[in-house]
Amino acid sequence: MMAAMPDAPTSAPGRPARQVYCLCAEWCGVCREWRAAFEAQAAAHPGDAFAWIDVDAHEEVLDAVEIETFPVVLIAEQGRVLFFGAIEPSGGMLGRMLERVEGGVASARDDAERLLNVLSSG
Repeated sequence: MMAAMPDAPTSAPGRPARQVYCLCAEWCGVCREWRAAFEAQAAAHPGDAFAWIDVDAHEEVLDAVEIETFPVVLIAEQGRVLFFGAIEPSGGMLGRMLERVEGGVASARDDAERLLNVLSSG
């Protein structure tokens, strides 16, 4: 997956997982507080691959998409964006989002596809 990004998601062998990326910044207090809830959701969804991406450490992310607020979540499966956007920083919100996109609701944002290409390339 994302060899260039040390926070790349990993998935169980033999099973294509949804990728759940959280785009945050280390300087953002809300992001730092929300990280534990994000990691709890990762533990609750072991079949999915979660990655915490510090946008300041990965400038190529900011080249691909403009971020106006944090946290931003991108959920993808098999190279297709299911959701991309800012969400309320709560584990419950992310859990509900993962349930909603289970059926494969596609994102309408063109920049989401560009971002997915950046995140998934090595």
